[in-house]
This record gives sequence, structure tokens and C-alpha cells, in this order.
Amino acid sequence: MARHFEEAGLPTVSMSSALDITRLVKPPRAAFVNFPLGNQCGKADDPAGQRAILREALRLLETATKGGTLLPLPVHWREDDPTDSWEEEAFHEPAEA
Repeated sequence: MARHFEEAGLPTVSMSSALDITRLVKPPRAAFVNFPLGNQCGKADDPAGQRAILREALRLLETATKGGTLLPLPVHWREDDPTDSWEEEAFHEPAEA
């Protein structure tokens, strides 16, 4: 859909929390947030964090000079977790007793 808007002269920015899929689809401009799926605009009940993410993503409208620009945003799901270990926890299956 973004390509159709772009062809009509309307710039777009896609928000992604699935890096591999975004690289495959190659939208005109995309901001990647390494957060759990469905949370690419930030955590629930965190309007300040959501605004910060959206501001950075919207800056792509000014700074992206070529198609297919993918900007990884420097945010973390948990501030005390700079390596984003939430990913390992999300896919960890509990051992059977």
C-alpha cells in the first residue's frame, strides 16, 4: 500500500518490529524497533516513549534521500537490557518436569 501512496506523491513511513520481513518487503521508508511484535510504536501506557519513537520515525520523511531506507531506532524494550535479551525469553520454552 505504501508504494501506491508514494506513486501518488504521498510520502510514507512504515513501522516495523520484524526486521527480516521488512528487509524482504523493502518499503520506501521504514523505522525498525526491536520490540515484541505488535509494539512497534512503543509500550502501552508510555505516551512519552511512543512520541519519541514516532518523532524519530517521522524524521525519515526529512532525511531519507533514497528508496528502501531502513532506520533501526536505538531504543530498548527494557532500559536495563541493552542487549535485548527479551527475545530469548520470548522464545524460551519451559522445560518439562
